[in-house]
Amino acid sequence: MSIVKEEAATDEEQEQSLKPKPLLSVAAPMFPAPSGYALASKSVDQPLLNLTTTFRPSSSAGQPSPVPASFDAPICVEGTPISGEFSTPRDEDESSSRKDYKRSRELKKLALVRRSIKRARPTKDSDEANAKLRSRKSVPNKELCVWQPSLSDNPRASAEETMIMFDSLRRRTMQLDEKKDSTKRADLKAGALMMQNNMRINNAKMVGHVPGIEVGDIFFYRIEMCIVGLHAPAMAGIDYMPLRSVGKDETLAVCIISSGGYENEEDDTDILVYTGQGGNSRGKEKHDQKLERGNLALMNSKNKNTQIRVVRSTHDPFRHSEKIYIYDGLYRIEESWMEKAKNGFNVFKYKLRREPGQPDGISVWKIAQKWKENPATRENVIQLDLSSNVENLPVCLVNDVGNVNGSIHFNYVTGVKYLRPLSREKQLQSCKCPSVCLPGDTDCSCVQQNGGDLPYTSSGLLVKHTPMLYECSSNCLCSENCRNRVTQKGIILNFEVFWTGDRGWGLRSWDPIHAGAFICEYAGEVINEAKMNVDVKGDDYIFDTSCPSDKVSRWNQGTELLEKTSTSAITESFKQLPIIISAKDSGNVARFLNHSCSPNLLWQAVQYDHGDDRYPHIMFFAIKHIPPMTELTYDYGTRGAPPGFEGQSRKVCKLKPCLCGSTNCRGCF
Repeated sequence: MSIVKEEAATDEEQEQSLKPKPLLSVAAPMFPAPSGYALASKSVDQPLLNLTTTFRPSSSAGQPSPVPASFDAPICVEGTPISGEFSTPRDEDESSSRKDYKRSRELKKLALVRRSIKRARPTKDSDEANAKLRSRKSVPNKELCVWQPSLSDNPRASAEETMIMFDSLRRRTMQLDEKKDSTKRADLKAGALMMQNNMRINNAKMVGHVPGIEVGDIFFYRIEMCIVGLHAPAMAGIDYMPLRSVGKDETLAVCIISSGGYENEEDDTDILVYTGQGGNSRGKEKHDQKLERGNLALMNSKNKNTQIRVVRSTHDPFRHSEKIYIYDGLYRIEESWMEKAKNGFNVFKYKLRREPGQPDGISVWKIAQKWKENPATRENVIQLDLSSNVENLPVCLVNDVGNVNGSIHFNYVTGVKYLRPLSREKQLQSCKCPSVCLPGDTDCSCVQQNGGDLPYTSSGLLVKHTPMLYECSSNCLCSENCRNRVTQKGIILNFEVFWTGDRGWGLRSWDPIHAGAFICEYAGEVINEAKMNVDVKGDDYIFDTSCPSDKVSRWNQGTELLEKTSTSAITESFKQLPIIISAKDSGNVARFLNHSCSPNLLWQAVQYDHGDDRYPHIMFFAIKHIPPMTELTYDYGTRGAPPGFEGQSRKVCKLKPCLCGSTNCRGCF
């Protein structure tokens, strides 16, 4: 599959931020000033959020996850409580690559705008989308008031929902900008919009784990780490905070990002030799690094033996020019020194060691990469390719647990078998695009069938969930490289089917998965609704479109900042066309997707066939970013009748106990 770079660099962005508010007290979101106006905020002292963190077992993954143990006990460093102002240090970017340098220039301009411009004249070229986005009225947005992250009771849910909102805004912003050939970066625009609407969390800087962020979490954009409070600076590699103690102002490092811009040593998964900042900025004369700003904060953290969050980076396997950032957990600095770098100037070096007892972070990536290069190196493999070469990539069958209680007997297929043709009133159109379908092309019938937009981004990510999505078909004149042909090309992920131990077989990927990425189709045999009660008796591999999940509407929520849309049609989408698929005898990897009350996948109906046998396909997409070796799940919905109502519905069956382990588990499904 041809992957096209999603983002374009800009000469300037007008990112604006409101006065930050600490976790647990985020107010109702407010609209920012009109297009072209800057919001000025005064620097005010804000106490650090006082909390300590501990680990508790996660029932979903069996691994510890950081949760706040107390919101009253202050963090202390050598007996001195930590306090400080929320401010973003103006440091040089830790990465010296050309792309990061251009981003640094942009963000420096944004900082100047925030500090010096209180009000600017509105631009004449502001379009309708920006007018809606930057309404003059400073009142809460009704749609956003519906969306409120779970702050007090569930920091993890709050962080996930904030990330989902951000990526929804980013994808839709890019979709709208493509129509007018905008070169502004969608990630910065989405991040600025969230900050303007008070939708960022963990504003107060802190030492240790950030509430709601778990070791192994991945980020595709630096601004994502800003809005969840993991790493505040949008361009600097070292995040630090003021520490006032015994009449002397000091700083402590709270988080660092190793992104490859300096001569870091990170081959060891438990040791990181980190190079300090400064001395090699583009456009400036190179010089020895100085013991100031981030370098001084790191030295203070070493002397006080405080923990530092470490974010490592790697290349995105599907967008090789892009990076993925992995939160690798807490480290401590063991030693520091100065040495001469390759450019001939002296640099600071800091040796950090990973704290023991944490979940795996970057080590999972390294071992998964080894398996992708040679699947035979995967331990405990039962079968190297469950699909028998039917899929584009082999599907490993593994058992790391032992004591398998369920055998696998089915015919592996990649599509859906219908016993009779489906009659549809809507006729599919065939486009006559000479090469590929283009965004906003009024002459492209496929674009018009999808409401005037291409449903995918330039790198194949689903923009938003719709009742029906139409891809180009074999009758269309566009090429196979058209970006409106995503799901019909089959899977592009390295999957493994694994034994869960308590929930039968499950499915996970060796690849990192971006929110909105295509996962797989639910293959099998469509069951006649009239035979439902007979045919599905004892069938644990049933998919039913009449059991929607409320997660779908929340995944679309961010688009309502940019347009007035209704998500009610999503839950009504299949009342006229129910689809019930059984994968008991014939199926693919989707038959191994387990239920979760907090799923990371959603399903989307897709159609691209012509003729009398045309039918919709049930395709799965990622709700959020998914790290490698994370189980893939979706919400089955409530299939059986509620207790006490058995025997009164065609879908009558006893509800099964749910073992998903999520904090908002319904208990049964």
